[in-house]
Amino acid sequence: MASLTSTINVQVDAKIKKEATEILKGLGLNMSTFINMTLIQVVKRNDIPFKIENPKPSKELLEALKEGEEMLKHPENYPSYNNWKDLEKALLDEEI
Repeated sequence: MASLTSTINVQVDAKIKKEATEILKGLGLNMSTFINMTLIQVVKRNDIPFKIENPKPSKELLEALKEGEEMLKHPENYPSYNNWKDLEKALLDEEI
């Protein structure tokens, strides 16, 4: 029996489509092959074949970003170094 195919039309953000297409191309896949692979796995697993998440930045990352913003706003409050040796000395002299 011949395999029947069906067309799926999906509205996708143009930027997301472009980025995904580039990534898939680098993996040796095209969008159609990827979608077919994903749908096959949905059927075989009776589930979504990948973790769906909304990654949240860690507390440490948020603190580092806040500190970076503060450094950009007030660079005068932070030491600066003109050469590698001065930076190295400051790091070695710093109590950890």
